[in-house]
Amino acid sequence: MIEGALAGFTVAVTAERRRSEMTALLERRGARVISAPAITIIPLIDDEALHAATAACIGLEPHLVVATTGFGFRGWLEAAEGWGLAERLREVLGQARILARGPKPCGAIRAAGLTEEWAAKTEASEEVLERLLSEGVAGKRIVVQEHGEPQTEFVNALRAAGAAVVEVPVYRWAMPSDTAPVRRLAEQVAAGQIDAVTFTSAPAVKAFLQIAEEAGADVEQAFGGRTLAACVGPVTAAPLIERGVPVVMPERYRLGALIKTVTDELPRRAVRLPVAGSTLEVRGHAVLIDGVPHALAPAAMAILSALARKPGAVVSKDQLAAALPRGNDGHAVDVAVARLRAALGSGKHIETVIKRGYRLRIDEAA
Repeated sequence: MIEGALAGFTVAVTAERRRSEMTALLERRGARVISAPAITIIPLIDDEALHAATAACIGLEPHLVVATTGFGFRGWLEAAEGWGLAERLREVLGQARILARGPKPCGAIRAAGLTEEWAAKTEASEEVLERLLSEGVAGKRIVVQEHGEPQTEFVNALRAAGAAVVEVPVYRWAMPSDTAPVRRLAEQVAAGQIDAVTFTSAPAVKAFLQIAEEAGADVEQAFGGRTLAACVGPVTAAPLIERGVPVVMPERYRLGALIKTVTDELPRRAVRLPVAGSTLEVRGHAVLIDGVPHALAPAAMAILSALARKPGAVVSKDQLAAALPRGNDGHAVDVAVARLRAALGSGKHIETVIKRGYRLRIDEAA
């Protein structure tokens, strides 16, 4: 079932656009959601550079137009509308061959009454460039709608092949004015308090890694362990893959598919143990007992996680004390265990081993 599938897990959203939608989808599935946009989008609708690029596009009468994002393509036409250039721009674009960097821009293209000739299946600029260079662009006039940052290598390759290129900067990415939420998120990831972090753009990944590095938070080690790095597609995942960080991504590079991937993957990673006649599923901040979630305080969760890492074995008070969020002595462990038992609704799951510590009462295999 969708509802409750992510109960007990904490998932972070780093996107600015559509973050409310992502948060709602995750919360509907029972997740605790932390929102920390790693980048902000600055529209350039009133920017002189965009106005000049639009006028250059109209004057150029391009043979080819590369649309990279639906958001950017729509913003470009809206800006042209404000300048009284929309009708002429649509006319020029309608006479050109339009190539889309994946399916996402196609909706915006069609909404403008235009038709794309082709869309890259991988949603990568490399695929678009390969197609253009293979068919030859010498003497061609090409317009490239940028997506957040200059497409320097892409544009230089086209120019080196003999094309005349106009770049259209519709919006750009920037660091958020307040990076504190992202810094806190990075620290939580490094501390093992986040079960999954979702990314929907490569610039957001780069910004998150930069802020984490500045904060001294080793998020790469966390992503290699208990924290899931979930990316909407290979373009987004590239900065992580380059660093050797394992990622998961959906087959279809869409937001809904990304949420489904997280919903499928996190429960698979949970620890399930037969304890005292019940099935305990240890999640990020809660435990499921025979499928029923029981929320736990951080100290109780730390104790249960430490015991679950050594199922059936005795774990000493010193080892359990070291696992507590703030560390402490044996008395703090006893208090945390008592609260854990109360939260589980019974003392049968955890056995006290006199003068040695505690252990989970693992059921023996039949």
